[in-house]
Amino acid sequence: MKIKKTCLKLNYINKIIILLSICLGGGVQAQSIIVEGVVPNDSTQQEILNKLYATYGQKNVINRIQIRQVTAPIGWSNAVNKVINDDLKKVKQGKLTVKGSNIQLIGKVLNLHEMDITTKKFQGLIPANYHLNAQLTVNQAEQQIIDAVLKNRIVEFESGSAVLAASGAKILDEMVIALNKVSGKKVRIIGHTDSSGDANKNIVLSQQRAEAVKNYLISKNIAAENLSVDGLGSTQPIADNLTAEGRKKNRRIEFEVL
Repeated sequence: MKIKKTCLKLNYINKIIILLSICLGGGVQAQSIIVEGVVPNDSTQQEILNKLYATYGQKNVINRIQIRQVTAPIGWSNAVNKVINDDLKKVKQGKLTVKGSNIQLIGKVLNLHEMDITTKKFQGLIPANYHLNAQLTVNQAEQQIIDAVLKNRIVEFESGSAVLAASGAKILDEMVIALNKVSGKKVRIIGHTDSSGDANKNIVLSQQRAEAVKNYLISKNIAAENLSVDGLGSTQPIADNLTAEGRKKNRRIEFEVL
């Protein structure tokens, strides 16, 4: 399996500088997070590594951090741990830099909604004495071609199963045309459910539905190596799960151009 490398650079220079640069790839293959720089002690290093392992998986993290007699800003380790999270994985082809109390986040996200939500989440995570400079953009050209197919429609399945409904298959036939227009691009298929029922079972069902979509597209001659899947269950609702209409909107398939 080809591994895309994501570099994360940590730097303490003299008294204050920590430079955390996450060069985010965007392929369907596993990302390799390369962490390098200088920190003042073992505990700081381990805190950073533990958070990276939890976020990206230990097998995807390459540790090149050095320990030297340098001084860190107060609360730096805690601030860094807060910004290394699952929301960071939404940012593609980008970089996260933490330099002293200044945090810069650059990269591409799925759509304007994700851009707004991600920026607000990071602003809410950092301490009051830190400054966030978010420069996120939408992965526009190819993503717009894909989004235009859905037109606020939902790829539907038979109730409680991963069997495509006829209406869902019809939308996917249109998606085949769009995917051929962005030929060569990697696309992640993301399954979502509403909050009804068991949360763990919803994760499994959303994964199965994403797999069903992938298999359907492959049957229509879309290259398998360009497609990846993810099942998020009910963890990322876009509407109120307390209403029938909201639950219907939350049961969805998304396509992310990587």
